[in-house]
Amino acid sequence: MLVSKLTCTHCQTNLEGEFDTCKFCRLPNEQVEFIEVFIKCRGNIKDVEKELGISYPTVRNRLEGVIQALGYRAEKVDLQGDRESREKILLSLDKGEITPQDAIRQLKKAGK
Repeated sequence: MLVSKLTCTHCQTNLEGEFDTCKFCRLPNEQVEFIEVFIKCRGNIKDVEKELGISYPTVRNRLEGVIQALGYRAEKVDLQGDRESREKILLSLDKGEITPQDAIRQLKKAGK
C-alpha cells in the first residue's frame, strides 16, 4: 500500500503525493499494542506477562513475530531446552553436587 493523501484535521488542508510510512505503521494493531506494552514495561518480559495475562513462551513468540514483521532476522529460541538446562543446574545445586557459585556461573552461561 502507498499513502497518497494527507489531510490536516484542524484546517482541512490536503497534500497529495507518494508518502512513505514507517515500519511500525505497517504492523497489525495487535503487534502495535504488544510493542506499546513491551516498551511500557521497559522490555521486562515478566511484567509483559502480567500486563497481558499471557505466558512467557507466548510473550517470546509475539516478540519474535514483531521482530520478523519489522524485517529483522529472529533467532530461534529453544525455551524448553533453556528451562530444562536451568532445572538441571538447580537440581544439582539442591543435591549438593555443585556450589552456589558454580550454579550462578552455569546459569549465567545458560542464559546467553
